[in-house]
Amino acid sequence: MDQLSAHLDRGWDLAQRGDALGAESCARRALEIDADSPEVHNLLGFSAAMNGELEDAIEHYKHAIALDESYFEAMLNAAEILISPMGEYQEALTMIGDALDYAETDEETTDCLLFQIDALVGLNKKDEAKKLLERLPKGPFANPNYPFLIGRSHYELENFTEAWEHIEEAVKRDPESADALYYKGLLLDDRGDRRGATDCFLRSRMIDAVRPPPPWSPKPEDFAAIVKTVLAKLEPTLATMVSEAEVFVVDLPGAELVVDGVDPRSIVILDRAPTEPDGVDRLRIFVYQRSIELAAGGRERMEAELMSAFEREIANVFADRQPTAPQEKERLLN
Repeated sequence: MDQLSAHLDRGWDLAQRGDALGAESCARRALEIDADSPEVHNLLGFSAAMNGELEDAIEHYKHAIALDESYFEAMLNAAEILISPMGEYQEALTMIGDALDYAETDEETTDCLLFQIDALVGLNKKDEAKKLLERLPKGPFANPNYPFLIGRSHYELENFTEAWEHIEEAVKRDPESADALYYKGLLLDDRGDRRGATDCFLRSRMIDAVRPPPPWSPKPEDFAAIVKTVLAKLEPTLATMVSEAEVFVVDLPGAELVVDGVDPRSIVILDRAPTEPDGVDRLRIFVYQRSIELAAGGRERMEAELMSAFEREIANVFADRQPTAPQEKERLLN
């Protein structure tokens, strides 16, 4: 094995173990050997994404594609980030369209179509997304994650019967998949099975709780500072509504809250503390770091995700008040 291949193999091995810095180090060594290797830039992009450096990751993936216009893996890696968490759906669709020209297997075609569906859902083009669902290869697939991904697509498009079949298979194939358990909980909740949904949500939460934080995860004190910054940037009318609130920053919603019906992946919750002896209600804000990390996908997007979560929660809690002009209230509630 030549030295370039050795660095790349070692880098991917470290990446699969969750060692983003180690993977990047190997990629940098490989870069010194061959700066024009698309494989090197793909690894650099992957390690950057693991570190939450999303813009850098996209640049490396695009560099890899510029060096090899048929580089299918780099196209899909870029498209995944563009869709979530970046929300650049149109650019992702263009990238996936290029990738489809090079898809050779059912698995590769499925990857492309699922990403296209996600992007179209993000653009609220659900009729187009539903047509793509009909084009998905039937399988079976060796990768146990496909049943979950297909089931999630059906769920997002409100095909609940089909979603149930795929999510059930996903849970059977991987009982430790927090994502599959979470979506099974959503489906059971939709069916009115509160006990079954709660069981799935608790199991999903338990797995989320023990999962190592991403390499870019801020220290608790740094995350608390981010929360404070976002609260200070709230639209003035919304900020006034929570100006006296006590703020608590923790990892995830507690199991007792999940049992009471709280989404285990909630980002922000506003509630009122039990009435104090002086008769004054006190507003409390709970912010969940692990949930925002899951939604943001990178440190650079944490503020934007938090801002959206605060706006939604405040608008919902104070829906009986006109937070701003009627059209602004409608924006916040949607």
